[in-house]
Amino acid sequence: MKAFTYERAQSPAEAAAAAQRTPGARFIAGGTNLLDLMKLEIEQPVHLIDVNGLALDQIEALPQGGLRIGALVRNTDLAADPRVRRDYGVLSRALLAGASGQLRNRATTAGNLLQRTRCPYFYDTNQPCNKRQPGSGCGAIGGFSRPHAVIGGSQACIATHPSDMAVAMRVLDASVETVRADGTRRVIPIVDLHRLPGDTPHIEHSLAAGELITAVTLPPPVGGTQIYRKVRDRASYAFALVSVAAIVQRDGTGRVALGGVAHKPWRVEAAEADLPRGAKAVTDRLLADAMPTQQNAFKVMLAQRTLGAVLTQART
Repeated sequence: MKAFTYERAQSPAEAAAAAQRTPGARFIAGGTNLLDLMKLEIEQPVHLIDVNGLALDQIEALPQGGLRIGALVRNTDLAADPRVRRDYGVLSRALLAGASGQLRNRATTAGNLLQRTRCPYFYDTNQPCNKRQPGSGCGAIGGFSRPHAVIGGSQACIATHPSDMAVAMRVLDASVETVRADGTRRVIPIVDLHRLPGDTPHIEHSLAAGELITAVTLPPPVGGTQIYRKVRDRASYAFALVSVAAIVQRDGTGRVALGGVAHKPWRVEAAEADLPRGAKAVTDRLLADAMPTQQNAFKVMLAQRTLGAVLTQART
């Protein structure tokens, strides 16, 4: 691990300003992803800004309905909150499907959204990776690609986003609140937070330099049967090959987002009109532009069958 300096921020605006003043600085809260990357020298921040003391660890009901979830709310607390379990069951289930209990006790809402890919080429500093070292190439293209993206990738990167929570947030139409280095605030719809790789896979989100997530807001509950189903190589502590977050209403309409198939949570709202027609009709549109490799082509059928199982469960 490389040497770095450290400070504890006293306010969100101060934290954002400190990050902008020091190129190469990083925010740290739970540290469940960043510390691993620092030990492997994949991330080499020159300065860490500790945001744990910023009182962003509350879940609040909004006057118009919905919830405001502080950026520092731990995954365990969010999954267990009675309002989340009652009104946003897909989110609680997604959180419980991710990581281990020990990690959920430390991992934060903002950190979960911004965690970096688990692509083995990204983690191996002896291998080419445009996400880790822009311009070096993508080892997964032409290499081992079983866990990689089947849609939304590019000639520069076919990595997937690892977060289960982000998939549920996408199907719930969450929004992300931030503060920038000049103290101004903005709200980013979750659909606009994560980027597809294009020619710049190292730029993974739409946050500006120094911009700090302060909260995630959920709109008023939409009801329906809410399900999160995750298919993985082993029963626990593994990232999704394919996951499905779904909200299904009594009339058969609803929403669907996929995880494990793209560089960001994958949702195509136009495809949801086909939900009453069944899983094949939906996945045909969801993955219409899929370009799988020979090793991960199974994910297309796996997504269809997983969604089919979810729809069957929702209707029984």
